[in-house]
Amino acid sequence: MTTFKSGTTFRDSPTRPDPRSPLSSPKMTLAEIVEAISGGSLDIRVTAYDGSSTGPVDAEFGLDLLTPRGTTYLVTAPGDLGLARAYIAGDLTLRGAHPGDPYEALRTLSDDVEFERPSALTLAHIARSLGLEHFKPIAPPPQEALPRWRRIAEGLRHSRSRDADAIHHHYDVSNTFYEYVLGPSMTYTCACFPDREASLETAQENKYRLVFEKLNLQAGDRLLDIGCGWGGMVRYAARRGVHALGVTLSQEQAEWAQRAIVADGLGEFAEVRHSDYRDVAEGDFDAVSSIGLTEHIGVSNYPGYFASIRDKLRVGGLLLNHCITRPDNRENKRAGSFIDRYVFPDGELTGSGTIITKLQDIGGMEVLHEENLREHYAMTLRDWNRNLVDNWDAAVTEVGESTARLWGLYMAGCRIGFDRNIVQLHQVLATKLDDKGLANVPLRPWWRP
Repeated sequence: MTTFKSGTTFRDSPTRPDPRSPLSSPKMTLAEIVEAISGGSLDIRVTAYDGSSTGPVDAEFGLDLLTPRGTTYLVTAPGDLGLARAYIAGDLTLRGAHPGDPYEALRTLSDDVEFERPSALTLAHIARSLGLEHFKPIAPPPQEALPRWRRIAEGLRHSRSRDADAIHHHYDVSNTFYEYVLGPSMTYTCACFPDREASLETAQENKYRLVFEKLNLQAGDRLLDIGCGWGGMVRYAARRGVHALGVTLSQEQAEWAQRAIVADGLGEFAEVRHSDYRDVAEGDFDAVSSIGLTEHIGVSNYPGYFASIRDKLRVGGLLLNHCITRPDNRENKRAGSFIDRYVFPDGELTGSGTIITKLQDIGGMEVLHEENLREHYAMTLRDWNRNLVDNWDAAVTEVGESTARLWGLYMAGCRIGFDRNIVQLHQVLATKLDDKGLANVPLRPWWRP
């Protein structure tokens, strides 16, 4: 008999001429295929539409493959992209997990399953068991962006038109939906928790306080906030007498932010424009904040990006760059296939060392401080998932169940990445020097932690 490493056993018939041939073995069930590629016993329960199952019956979490379409997604895009397609389309569910927050199920799944490449004989047997129809690619869920090689019609990578399309893909989902997920602050960047028991709103307010103090802003100063989102930093600064200009490539964000500025009575101090940061004509700002933009501009564009910021600052002005980073500075910058297709098309991440180096190399800027807020982002994502669960029915009504499922999956998966130090979040503070290389800043950090 033929025994696979997973423990799945197929008995050979004495009438078959070659019991080792996949053509002479019974077809494998879907559960047996999962066992064969998972490399051992499972701690989760797996069930499939063909009636087969594997794993402990009393497992807390499980995977339920509901349709043949789901099998096609898994076969034609092995890895996270195929799993995401099947899950978003509703062909695969995570039993025991709310779709608004599948964090615990995903963590258990990632701890438990390590897919191994089976032998050629086993692969042939799997292919025969599945049937050729599952190897023919089918249309992905409508939320998926085109693959990188097909986005050339939108312009070269990180051209203005293609960047605008990428921002539209992610940020123009629905302002109402973002209100459900982000809460009253409407802040879609990492919070800074003063303690582990603090609320999300307290932590987001504390993040703006930290940025404001690091930039040493005073009433009457001028702030440029690049990639300003729904204007949280702009309004925080304006409430303290700072003249703040925010720019975003998302028209829906700009319209929402302008309404909030009017509603808060901040029109004298605050403005948010639907604009590329490269089109800001004003200069001589006392400070520039860039909170969650660097991920979108491309590492090769860092020199031009930082030079543009330098040129908009007055001598002695300060820059605070806040962005997701990698824990190293190796060459692999592009996001994985799931993130690239469903979350941040063309997004790129690199280590804080690369960011600091590129900032230093443009000349005229001195890096003063850097800080890693990795754990804070895991906690932020936890609270966003919680908000999605609390507002699930309304969120589904607003954007549809598949989009809501996508967001639950994406945020929970990212939380695991921050938990496990796969990604980090760094703030880098720098100042513009005068022509003699002097900086007009205090000798020691002047902000509260």
